[in-house]
Amino acid sequence: MADSASGEERRGTKRRKRSRRANPDGTMTLIEHIYEFRRRLGFALLAILAGGIIGFLWFQTRVGPIPSLGDIMTGPYCGIPPERRLGGQPGHCQLLQTVPFEAFMIQLKVGLAAGAVLFAPLWLYQIWAFIAPGLYSKERKYALTFVFFASILFAAGAILAYLLIPHALELLMNFGGDQFITALTGDKYISFILSLLLIFGVSFELPLFVVMLNRVGVLKYQTLKKWRRGLIMVVFVFAAFATPGSDPFSMLALAGALVVLLELSIQIARFHDRKLDKERGTEGWDKLADDEAAPFDYTPSTIDEEPSAATNGKRTSTDDVT
Repeated sequence: MADSASGEERRGTKRRKRSRRANPDGTMTLIEHIYEFRRRLGFALLAILAGGIIGFLWFQTRVGPIPSLGDIMTGPYCGIPPERRLGGQPGHCQLLQTVPFEAFMIQLKVGLAAGAVLFAPLWLYQIWAFIAPGLYSKERKYALTFVFFASILFAAGAILAYLLIPHALELLMNFGGDQFITALTGDKYISFILSLLLIFGVSFELPLFVVMLNRVGVLKYQTLKKWRRGLIMVVFVFAAFATPGSDPFSMLALAGALVVLLELSIQIARFHDRKLDKERGTEGWDKLADDEAAPFDYTPSTIDEEPSAATNGKRTSTDDVT
């Protein structure tokens, strides 16, 4: 009975540690941080697993007007003209399975990927709940903004990649002329689709990192302006190596989109730095030398010796303050 009571007391203490009201500064010991990380990681994995189960069932099930996940993934392949595909029959579109259980593993992999995307707010919240107690209010505001725009940019990059896949496949299939017919295996085709979606989604986060680095003062607009040509060159080289297909269409599309987003981030940095320079001019800090102290008031505040309402008529002594 005593062990049960002590267990309940420990669980209550842990809940109070995680409570913002009982523990406003989020202080924890190293062991408590490890336990909290394990708890948050477990919840995140459960969310991904639940999403994977839903994605696995959705792979072959149509949900109202929403097509099945399998139809969505094979859509670009089915867009190839029938005479260029194995089988060559209109309305007949199937991928090639070369080993047993390949279809099952593909369905499982695609389901987990779709579930991770659909349930992203749940597992991202667990990551956020773990790191938020160690951040200031301003840092939490920046972090929430970062997560919001990162999700939008990742989705935009994945959608752009999906729209470009049919054109890339058509271009690649036309190189062989009439001497070749397309018979894609399911594993390689799905891996190609997922890798392209992931690469485009992650690549679209690059301008967001530029903006955030400018916000915290690491990258200035003048530096970005001086590096603009070199950054554009790096973007094209990155797109050439990052795209899994050997077609120039995907490479140029990714590079072009990244250049537009990079230029947008540079202009955002320009307006931000201009605003900071205006504020520094108003305060008179722009005229200070590098070795000159900022015009702060360093005079310590004095202690009011008269009784105040906050002390209920009691005089506050210097010893009490110290």
